[in-house]
Amino acid sequence: MKAALLAEKGYTGPEHVIDGKEGLVHCFGPDWKLEILTEGLGQSWRIERCGMKAFPTEALTHAPISAVLKIVRDHDLKPDEIEKVHIRSLARAADILADPSKYDPRSKETADHSLPYVIAAAIADRQVTPAQFEPEKIMDARIRDQLHKVRVVADPEIEAVFPKLQRVIVTVLTNDGRELTKQLDYPKGDPRNPLTDAEIEEKFDALSEPVLSADARARLKDAVWTLEQAKSITALMDLCRADR
Repeated sequence: MKAALLAEKGYTGPEHVIDGKEGLVHCFGPDWKLEILTEGLGQSWRIERCGMKAFPTEALTHAPISAVLKIVRDHDLKPDEIEKVHIRSLARAADILADPSKYDPRSKETADHSLPYVIAAAIADRQVTPAQFEPEKIMDARIRDQLHKVRVVADPEIEAVFPKLQRVIVTVLTNDGRELTKQLDYPKGDPRNPLTDAEIEEKFDALSEPVLSADARARLKDAVWTLEQAKSITALMDLCRADR
């Protein structure tokens, strides 16, 4: 970005800094695919392929959370209607994110890396936001009553397709005998399973509510969605000031 701005002002530099004598390829080559640098130039944009974290948790928890929320919301399941939640995932998820300590989290740092906890929060609160990691929420009986329902197992077939696919298979067993299964290959927020505008706003509200009033959040969201019409970035920055 800075190089482009300098070029706009007339600054010049070595013309063949990448492919010339003592340039990048010469020094670090020889096997370079320089055509990648201009592939899709002016037509496709990397920013459109960026992921956005849907939840403030460890990355491998995102697909299981997404799947559980989908099942719970689609079937309007109450916590006391759920008997078990069976999660098939990577070995790392079963070993690190579901070890015994993760079934009794006592701090934010443990809870946001606990697959049982984030699933329990999704069942009890139907959301996983910063609010679910406040000390009193971590010890909330409604959430802790769900922890023992969660079982995480390593699946070799899922391991085999990672990282091309971030697959998870979740089965919720209900007290009335139903088995509700959801497979996801990409978590919510992945560019192949993107957040909707409404979901992005929900995440923004959850993060900014402690420091911005409802009116301030509304003005800032409107400014961001119409940013291409802004004549100066100063007005946007002014809207980012905390008002509570």
